[in-house]
Amino acid sequence: MDHYSKPVAMRGPYLTPGVIALIVLTVIGLAALGARFLFGLAAVSNLSNAYPWGIWTPTIKAGGVALAAGGFTTAALGHVMHREEFHPIIRPALLTALLGYTFVALSVCIDIGRWYFIWHPIVMWNGSSALFEVGICVTIYLNVLYIEFLPVIVERFMGRVDLPGALAKLNAPLERLMRALDRGLEQTMFVFIIAGVVLSTLHQSSLGTLMVIAGPKMHPLWQTPILPLLFLLSAISVGLPMAIIESLLSARSFGLKPRMDLLAELGRLTVPLLAIHLGFKIGDMVIRETFTYLMKVNTVSVLFMIEVLLGIVVPLRMLVSARVRRSPPLLFTAAALVAGGVLLNRMNTFLVAYTPAYAAKTYFPAFGEIAVAVAFVCLQVLLYRAAVMILPVISLPDRDYVPKAKYAVRG
Repeated sequence: MDHYSKPVAMRGPYLTPGVIALIVLTVIGLAALGARFLFGLAAVSNLSNAYPWGIWTPTIKAGGVALAAGGFTTAALGHVMHREEFHPIIRPALLTALLGYTFVALSVCIDIGRWYFIWHPIVMWNGSSALFEVGICVTIYLNVLYIEFLPVIVERFMGRVDLPGALAKLNAPLERLMRALDRGLEQTMFVFIIAGVVLSTLHQSSLGTLMVIAGPKMHPLWQTPILPLLFLLSAISVGLPMAIIESLLSARSFGLKPRMDLLAELGRLTVPLLAIHLGFKIGDMVIRETFTYLMKVNTVSVLFMIEVLLGIVVPLRMLVSARVRRSPPLLFTAAALVAGGVLLNRMNTFLVAYTPAYAAKTYFPAFGEIAVAVAFVCLQVLLYRAAVMILPVISLPDRDYVPKAKYAVRG
């Protein structure tokens, strides 16, 4: 097994049958998005005063934030805890988080009526608002993610700036900028790594606070004072599985051999995280005696059981097995179940468990809402593929490469 891994830009054709299918879905969704901005929310959605948010909030925003947790969990694992062997999975996870949070920020503009006032929370602070805390933390963390990703940009272009024609006069200033960034990031990156971990824990939990204040509008199976803690634990437990999913999909897409030594260890580290999450969830049900709501078979109880059994219990049992962790298909299945369980939890919390005080009819997403949500996911995949083909993100074995640890948190 090669001891070192060198980040490189991937080679190969960008357009494949799968990519073309993603482009088609993206175009359909962007057309619906254009109709939303031209003709208003009613033109493409079933949102109303009773249901001011639909599937966009639990899927793109709350779900997207949770599934982008691989950025801060792998950064904490590799840089803060000094697990140097995991450095090859940090850059892909960071890129996934960067794209995820970028689209979370963009999606906020979609389901607010006056989207052109999106900048108001930045200058009009409301310290008593849970939503403000989420918004300001996500805004700051998004900037931190871009700063954390700067070393990848610098590594790709430093010493290679060669603009043609009239732009050639910018070569020298850009080269000086790259070298200045390289020196500056070496001295300050540890600050941004720690800030990223702290900011992530803050807004991951505050997303749960948003629904705690809904009070009796929430079903008791999800309405709990520790909902912020459960949101945080679920985000932490899904971070490493998302890194596994991304790594296995990238390996398959580019014909690479997956780093099963690293991925199996990530699966092993996920076991105690899932166990802690499950323990708090079951303990909360026992203390509040909400398990009585599971005695009646209905939509709410069935979805809750699917969320817990398929999203936590089954993958936990799978990841305990060394045979599962060594098998790419089984490991991917376990990781996908964890990610699907977290996404279902956000759907359940924000939609299924929520019953407005006054509602003339129940909410069901319109085609335009589904198309936009699918387009945002597809667009992230397309941008990820483009980024790893341009920038040194994915690592390949190289015996002569010695990785730089200058951006890690100093112990």
